[in-house]
Amino acid sequence: MAPATPATPEAHAIVIHLDKLLADRGMTLTELSEQVGVSIVNLSILKNGRARAIRFSTLTRLCEALDCQPGDLLTHNA
Repeated sequence: MAPATPATPEAHAIVIHLDKLLADRGMTLTELSEQVGVSIVNLSILKNGRARAIRFSTLTRLCEALDCQPGDLLTHNA
């Protein structure tokens, strides 16, 4: 059986839960941006699911700032 493929070539099955984590922590995107050193524009792209990649160093800083694990931030939607 072949693995499932996204509907379009640019689509992916990774879901970002940045909105929920920010809301749970009472943190704004601006505050997160300042803490992790990533622009608000790039965080917005990530938050809205339009990012094509994320560096491990960025993922590490996000997890540290949000006090979470990568699995809390990213899930695979099969």
